[in-house]
Amino acid sequence: MSDATPTTPEPTKYDRLIAAAQKVPCAVTIVAHPCDETSLRGVLEAAENGLIVPVLVGPEAKIRNVAAENSLDLKAHEIVDAPHSHAAAAKAVALVREGKGELLMKGSLHTDELMREVTASTTGLRTERRISHVFVMDVPGHPETLFITDAAINIFPDLDVKRDIVQNAIDLWVSVGLGEPRVAIVSAVETVTTKIPSTIEAAALCKMAERGQITGGLLDGPLAFDNAISPEAARIKGLTSPVAGRAQILVVPDLEAGNMLAKNLTFLSHADAAGIVLGARVPIVLTSRADSVRSRLASCAVATLYATARRQAIPVVA
Repeated sequence: MSDATPTTPEPTKYDRLIAAAQKVPCAVTIVAHPCDETSLRGVLEAAENGLIVPVLVGPEAKIRNVAAENSLDLKAHEIVDAPHSHAAAAKAVALVREGKGELLMKGSLHTDELMREVTASTTGLRTERRISHVFVMDVPGHPETLFITDAAINIFPDLDVKRDIVQNAIDLWVSVGLGEPRVAIVSAVETVTTKIPSTIEAAALCKMAERGQITGGLLDGPLAFDNAISPEAARIKGLTSPVAGRAQILVVPDLEAGNMLAKNLTFLSHADAAGIVLGARVPIVLTSRADSVRSRLASCAVATLYATARRQAIPVVA
């Protein structure tokens, strides 16, 4: 007879984020156009898991039909009627401007349609900070949560934009309770060369951190991807900084590089990728139809933790 006892699986990185978010008050979340089964189910599951209090904005009859056809319980969640996706995006942003919600969440409309309303000069949610996106990655076999930024909003960011991208990611990391982050400014190589402009910008960002223009994290760069995350690769190259080989936030040169990196990790390493947009008046939860349930819950968890930090006057800027 075996003396072996059942073991409880180790909680994943997402599990820990979700558990942390369940210990704080739910954030009222304005959901723009949740008019298909995937987006509506994700919202309702996040509510059921104690992460958000949703306000559903879109064609009420269509939302109720989707719920009925897929046996989804809308419970007593508020529905704000809007005739179509464009009107839903505009109304959702207006509700946030009126202080009716702490988070904004994308439903089944296109990202561009929602972000067009968010970035409108007079009626949107802009702040002095540049808007940017962060992928929150749970990579199997990697010991820590990885942030990748920006892989969804800024296509070819210049140095000033990259400063905000870095600061947004640091603020998010700190706000969700992960401590002081190690930030790698990633390029193709770890040496500074005029032949690769992103290496020069990486060096400049590190100097900006030394001068207090970027705060809250430890920066190093340029670093190639291998010597940013692999201690052995960093050792072989003779890199001895606190960040090299141990990076937690990866700042990519441009959207193309970041998007390919995030999707490589997702489809080749079977990583989960939650997504959140920062730099607006409130955090914005961006979900994709391809997202897993855990990714959707993690996105809501991270956004709720960030909203809690803002509510408690932790010094971050959304």
